[in-house]
Amino acid sequence: MFQELSEQEELRREKLAELKKLGVDPYPAEEFKINVTAQDIKENYERDKLNYKDISIAGRIMSVRDMGKAAFAVIQDSTDRIQIYVRRDDICPNEDDKVLYDIVWKKLIDLGDIIGIEGYVFTTKTGETSIHVTSFKLLSKSLKPLPVVKTDADGNAFDEVSDPEFRYRQRYVDLIINPKVKKTFEQRTKIISSIRNFLNDNGALEVDTPVLQSIPGGAAARPFLTHHNALDIPLYLRIANELYLKRLIVGGFDWVYEFSRNFRNEGMDRTHNPEFTVLEFYAAYRDYFWMMNTTEKLLEKIAVDLHGTTELTVGDKTINFAPPFKRVTIYDAIKEHTGYDVSKMDETQLREVCKALHLEIDETMGKAKLIDTNDIVIADGFWAGGLEHMKYAISHSHGIWSHLTDADVKMKKFPDMPLLHTNQVRFRKKWTSLNKQLTSVSKFISDQMKKQWGFNSITINNSVDDGFKRDDDFDKPKNKIILHGVNDK
Repeated sequence: MFQELSEQEELRREKLAELKKLGVDPYPAEEFKINVTAQDIKENYERDKLNYKDISIAGRIMSVRDMGKAAFAVIQDSTDRIQIYVRRDDICPNEDDKVLYDIVWKKLIDLGDIIGIEGYVFTTKTGETSIHVTSFKLLSKSLKPLPVVKTDADGNAFDEVSDPEFRYRQRYVDLIINPKVKKTFEQRTKIISSIRNFLNDNGALEVDTPVLQSIPGGAAARPFLTHHNALDIPLYLRIANELYLKRLIVGGFDWVYEFSRNFRNEGMDRTHNPEFTVLEFYAAYRDYFWMMNTTEKLLEKIAVDLHGTTELTVGDKTINFAPPFKRVTIYDAIKEHTGYDVSKMDETQLREVCKALHLEIDETMGKAKLIDTNDIVIADGFWAGGLEHMKYAISHSHGIWSHLTDADVKMKKFPDMPLLHTNQVRFRKKWTSLNKQLTSVSKFISDQMKKQWGFNSITINNSVDDGFKRDDDFDKPKNKIILHGVNDK
């Protein structure tokens, strides 16, 4: 569909044509060699000035201050922003040819254009580290104007783009104009790297499992359906990788993990996306006390790797990731933060409690769902909110996401499934997986009937994964599972 161009977009296309007439290639294919970054200059110039006499850098023009025969501009590379100084006689030494400055720089270059420059670093009279440009080259002409975000000398942003619709639909623009967003992407990569190093160093094996599955198993969720043309069969994008990891435990591996891209064809909001990444791992012969200890060590390592300390500031709170974490039962936690003892309540009584606490519920929620932390009801609504320290909620009652879990040996009526919380965030879920085949199969089949537990999900043709049942009959060691979302929030 044809989209009408704005006045700015039409003007930039006219400038593009003018550049071509002047013989300036607006999109050169050859390499532009870079030997420094903006961050490197800012951090190291003052103590090592001799290394910055002949530098080459590229970046996007973010602002320009024209002063006639000279101009100051700010460019942004992948690391930071830095000021540049462009003088007419420096980039146009020939007295008879000032086109590069008078026409190209002053009239045909726009905010958002990417340029490559050579020159040397100096300090202005106002004390700002800058680059004195001796030559510049247009590397890419931008045909769409960027939103203008003004910043003061202290780096405070004004007129910052905050519309979530714009930011999430045009993430690339958000990354350009809001540098702190880029930091989120970088931090996520560092977190994944830290997790992977921890698991590998402790003997875990990273694996890849199928994304396309004939039966979507391992969770109760609505899948995406696709079709395999060569085999002429329907396939589903995985909603979880659980069953394939269990097969590897059956096959003799002691500890396997995967950063799994999962897909669930359900509702979405700011914190829930139909496709997401989750870390899931299984370890043989362990129990959930080992898993809680391992999780504590993992989170401590991530905090230290990223921030150099276990104490992190979130808003006005300081959260300490140093082990050991506090451990309480889910019922005790709810009672502590709401005043209600829900351990012996039936569904009707739980609904009355939810209404008294002004929590949103609906008719599809059963007893399990009303207590469970998955839908911001009793546990998420009150207990998780306000916590400033890491805390485990352990010993959930049967039916609360306890499929394929074994009972707590110390509290026989509860499955081994602790959940970790802090500051309104549920970090991760873990449980001891059943290794009793007949019990496992009966629970696996009952998972297909989650609606009776209050989970509004679908069943795929009332199907059960016979392959998994067959594999499970070969028996597997008692094993521990952990799930942890790895998102860019």
